[in-house]
Amino acid sequence: MKKMMLAAVMAALTVTPAAAAPTMATPSAVSAPSAKACAKKWEVTGKKVAVRMPEGDAPVASPDSPVVRYLHRGDVVTSCVEAIARTQSGPAYRKCGRGGYVWRIVRGGQVPATCLKRA
Repeated sequence: MKKMMLAAVMAALTVTPAAAAPTMATPSAVSAPSAKACAKKWEVTGKKVAVRMPEGDAPVASPDSPVVRYLHRGDVVTSCVEAIARTQSGPAYRKCGRGGYVWRIVRGGQVPATCLKRA
């Protein structure tokens, strides 16, 4: 039994020169994921909604953050990322008739998610 195990170990350790050299694999479509562009469209439901930029190094905007630009009802924006504002109690903002804590990240800043619906 020991001789058979020793022979198996020796066979595993013995490598031919062709198998010992590492080979470079060519990238395939499966191994290299393609970068897909964001395609989620959102329609503005509020009358006039401010796009806000967070102050300083804050990750999430607040209702008193500086306004970058305005969106109007019916405008369509693209957003695939959201920022969540955490508070001790209650909603982080009250916009477009509802309270909320999710901000959608759009070009130029952040918009309250309560003012958007999927287009």
